[in-house]
Amino acid sequence: MKKQIAALVAAAALSVTAFATTTSTTVKPKITMEQARTIALQKAPGKIKSEELENEHGKLIYSFDIATSASAITEVNVDALNGKIVAVQQENAAKEAAEKKQEQKEKNAKKH
Repeated sequence: MKKQIAALVAAAALSVTAFATTTSTTVKPKITMEQARTIALQKAPGKIKSEELENEHGKLIYSFDIATSASAITEVNVDALNGKIVAVQQENAAKEAAEKKQEQKEKNAKKH
């Protein structure tokens, strides 16, 4: 009986450890910010206004806002795992400001 209880406890502990390992693993980028920046600038030459590593819709991406002219901003998203461009969007100053405001709201909500 003691052997059965010990085996049951050991199996339960092993299951909990395996579950914790799979659920707490964080995905790490496979390419660097510098590599992603080079890829983004090849797609949209200009001056980088902001850059960040973020988890967007379950995908780890580098996001770059690139000023491609005096009034145009192009957002280029590069997959942090394989270096492929996953999205390119044209933005203007008003859209960019609204996006930054929304991101700030989300950051503040996570702090509370």
